[in-house]
Amino acid sequence: MAKTHDLKRRIRSIKNTMQVTKAMKMVSAARLRRAQERILATRPFTQAMVKVLSSLAVRANAERHPLLEQREIRRTQLIVVTSDRGLCGSFNANAIKAAGAFFASRAGEPIILMTVGRRGRDFARRRRVPITAEWLDVFRSLEFGTAQQIADDVIERFVKRDVDAVYIVFNEFKSVVSQKPVVEQILPIPRAELVASDVAEDYIYEPAPEPLLDAILPGYVRLRVWGALLESAAAEHAARMTAMDAATKNATDLTEALTLHMNRVRQASITTEIIEVVSGAAALG
Repeated sequence: MAKTHDLKRRIRSIKNTMQVTKAMKMVSAARLRRAQERILATRPFTQAMVKVLSSLAVRANAERHPLLEQREIRRTQLIVVTSDRGLCGSFNANAIKAAGAFFASRAGEPIILMTVGRRGRDFARRRRVPITAEWLDVFRSLEFGTAQQIADDVIERFVKRDVDAVYIVFNEFKSVVSQKPVVEQILPIPRAELVASDVAEDYIYEPAPEPLLDAILPGYVRLRVWGALLESAAAEHAARMTAMDAATKNATDLTEALTLHMNRVRQASITTEIIEVVSGAAALG
């Protein structure tokens, strides 16, 4: 049977851990509010731009811009967005699982990785997959400039024909308790599906189509990457807040159980000592 001082030491250790998990939950909750505000400010514009450019991609002549070119897939670039730290439940595991499913669905096809976050980089190293670039500590201070650099990198590789398609894997923020792993195609610009009533005629451009597409299409890719990073940041904070809340509750339950057990041990010890005293007195009498 455990001694009282051992139980006290264990209870004290659990309470110290509980203070850490409670503080981490509060920090994640504060950061989640800011991340949600950024998502709500970005989503409407992103969704509208995706809708317009998907329609443009199916109507426009692909020769007008290289980012519209649909070609045979010989090599694919996959961007895997994870966190740099753990203690966020299944957040990283879900993204890595989605990336693994992507690899499985394209068995035999050359795939190279660009990783955002240490967990994704470790995943790539374990699978011995070539990494073209790795971005660490991105979410410590997330800025649009980082998304622009990532997007410009993949645009350059696509235009040079180093890769023929670019996909991104990230966790989409649904709610505080729900984050959905998503795989989205970034390049070439995905084409919308026309319904029977639609006519696949090109738009009228003003000014000329080439300079207009040069301005719009790279911005679209940057916006898609930026949206994925914002979604992932919010999902990470939500997952960590939920995980730390569960850890705090578990620590509270364990502390209560150990305290009850310690009281029983102490009571049993006192009872044993009383019996020994009474038995000794009776023997002397």
